[in-house]
Amino acid sequence: MSDGNPITCQVRYTLDLGKRNDFVKYAQMWIKLVNRYGGTHHGYFMPRTTPEGLGVSFPELAYDSPSDVAVALFTFPSEAAFRAYREDVKTDPECGAAEALMRDTGCFLKYERLFLERIER
Repeated sequence: MSDGNPITCQVRYTLDLGKRNDFVKYAQMWIKLVNRYGGTHHGYFMPRTTPEGLGVSFPELAYDSPSDVAVALFTFPSEAAFRAYREDVKTDPECGAAEALMRDTGCFLKYERLFLERIER
């Protein structure tokens, strides 16, 4: 049931590092789709080299993540808007093309998603 509060989704991908360019194309297609259907896409983020000499803040608790992970974040104004987007993209030819690109290239191996809510400032 929608409460009218924004809904943010984080998607974490495990990439095939040999197919980064295909993943970039896939990501660019989804950014357009999310924005077209009323969401705000905050972007896809891919791994980069860790700057030399920058260790983690809490070494007893933390470690650098694997280099085959990418993350996407997007927000819809409400759960109802997110549900409408999920229905609407099913018939969008660009959605079909994005799904075909993923299946044809295998640019990512798996993904997980997490729904988030903002902590007030």
